[in-house]
Amino acid sequence: MSPDRAVLQRAIERGEREGGSVEFKERLSEDLHANEGRFESLAAQLRHRVLSGDGEATYVVGVTDDGGIAGIEPDVFSESMDVLSLLAEEAGAHIEEVQTWSVEEDGLVGVATITEGTVLRDDEHIVVGTAGHVDHGKSTLVGSLVTGQADDGQGGTRSYLDVQPHEIERGLSADLSYGVYGFDEDGPVRMDNPNRKSDRARVVEESDRLVSFVDTVGHEPWLRTTIRGIVGQKLDYGLLTVAADDGPTKTTREHLGILLATDLPTIVAITKADVVDEERLAEVEREVERLLRDADKTPLRMARYGVETAIEEISDTVVPVLRTSAVTKQGLDELDELFEHLPKQEGATEESFSMYVDRTYSVTGVGAVASGTVNTGRVEAGDELLLGPMADGSFREVEVRSIEMHYHRVDEAEAGRIVGIALKNVREADIERGMILLPRDSDPTAVREFEAEVMVLNHPTRIGEGYEPVVHLETISEAAAFYPEGGQLLPGDKGNARVRFKFRPYCIEEGQRFVFREGQSKGVGTVTDITGPE
Repeated sequence: MSPDRAVLQRAIERGEREGGSVEFKERLSEDLHANEGRFESLAAQLRHRVLSGDGEATYVVGVTDDGGIAGIEPDVFSESMDVLSLLAEEAGAHIEEVQTWSVEEDGLVGVATITEGTVLRDDEHIVVGTAGHVDHGKSTLVGSLVTGQADDGQGGTRSYLDVQPHEIERGLSADLSYGVYGFDEDGPVRMDNPNRKSDRARVVEESDRLVSFVDTVGHEPWLRTTIRGIVGQKLDYGLLTVAADDGPTKTTREHLGILLATDLPTIVAITKADVVDEERLAEVEREVERLLRDADKTPLRMARYGVETAIEEISDTVVPVLRTSAVTKQGLDELDELFEHLPKQEGATEESFSMYVDRTYSVTGVGAVASGTVNTGRVEAGDELLLGPMADGSFREVEVRSIEMHYHRVDEAEAGRIVGIALKNVREADIERGMILLPRDSDPTAVREFEAEVMVLNHPTRIGEGYEPVVHLETISEAAAFYPEGGQLLPGDKGNARVRFKFRPYCIEEGQRFVFREGQSKGVGTVTDITGPE
């Protein structure tokens, strides 16, 4: 018997008894169990089970009253979890974890762990996009920040941040970020092991303020993935790493250009300060400062001006620079202080809800999940939304089944939160990256063409009519044809162009920034006018 199956067997063996914390349910239906009469008594029963288990109860769903394996259809299991979540909320508790097993041909049985305490209300959460050349210590630095542990000099803390595919498939989680830590009134709240779901959930639960790190890829061939991480998320700050032994590279310049072109307030961390002498450190600092001044940015050396000044002055034009070492932990206290006090970028929480889909997956017993960063407004479980556009430009009506952040169930999420949203009335196969979720009463338009002001950062010759780079806008990554006003644009030029998505329409709006890239050619742009599909 596998360890997972043993969890089910142990729960059945403990049995459903008076004064115990285990409850057997074959199924829970909205029609039968969520009506006013039954609902209150079932919530009281759940509360009793939680108190009997010293704050934790176990519900086995898909079994008979005597513990016999019955198995129920996936849709019925999902409905049972919806009802159980409502019962838990009524009883001042929440579903912490659900494990499922297949039985018979198309049946499911599951064990839900119910924990005392309401679901998390996330009040302050900043999202930091990391960038930097491969082997410049980006993941190692973040690994030391989120664990508080010094690196062993071989990148040991980096291994904490490897996101495993099974983690995404196993639980309802928007694990776009590869690290998270927080702060409470006593200081940093860190993880012992970021690969443990329970550890991440604990940090989320205990922290008054959260810091999530969104990973990008350092290898030049994967610059597209870096652009996705920077453009496709609602980031508050950028963190660019430059290794002291290597200095700024071509990739460093690429990443810095993308961060600054999108007006993202950025911090530059010079890493591996322990492996070079003072002369080399000072040289790399000067190189970084020259790089920033060439981009019309003002470097702010934190060793000279201090953390408080960096917090006050950081902006799209002022870039703090500091020395760090994951081995000696130099600079980590300063980064902690920065991330504890940096202001959250103004989120449009008063606007209506919108979220671009970054990743999709399916969870057994839950169904289709769309994950991404909430762009505007707020969303709650039970909200009715529109998803789209589909390939034909239409939008589909869906309903929010549940919301989760860093393996922790939340009852709502607002602008800037990285979440996974389980959706009713849609299959995972029908959800694609680049789609958007909007309120059902909105009237969105699927756009095939738009006008834009563009600036060519790099191109070997000229951009003429019909030029087809990949456009990265929000989570959209799509080939598009450019038709410059006047017929051409040269490197360094800024001008207007008509842009047409090659394969399908998307939902975009005026004022959105985007990056375009094809080979060594790169540029940035702003949507100035939109045109619906032909």
